[in-house]
Amino acid sequence: MEDLVKSLNCFLSDLNVFYRKLQNYHWNIKGKEFFEMHIKLEEYYDEINDEIDELAEHILMLNAEPLGTMKDYLDNSCIKEAKNEKIDTCQVINNIITDYNTLLKKANEIKEKADNIKAYGTSSLIDNYILLYMKNLWMLNQLNMK
Repeated sequence: MEDLVKSLNCFLSDLNVFYRKLQNYHWNIKGKEFFEMHIKLEEYYDEINDEIDELAEHILMLNAEPLGTMKDYLDNSCIKEAKNEKIDTCQVINNIITDYNTLLKKANEIKEKADNIKAYGTSSLIDNYILLYMKNLWMLNQLNMK
């Protein structure tokens, strides 16, 4: 169970850094698709915020402690912060696709660990994230089709 909790806390860190990144992009995006992406980015970070709360509470349900500081998140995340600068919509889309792929990979790894130790509550929770990330990736990839 300790290894699963560690993975969940790393995932929680990824979500928190991704949340800040999405909000940063929301404030700093520029380009032809500004209006559409500005709205979509807010939708994404609202979804991620809900996942952060749900995942932290799940870690508590496992009688463990969720990470809670920005330092912890930055030290344990595979997702890198966005720079505080104006950014083109195309770059934002590509970066978000990369980050959702990272989250999807981590979610799949956590699901496998949870199933292996019969932590079916964790496995079930992660199923929801896997489906959401797959759908978001499918939609984002449609923007990149030429």
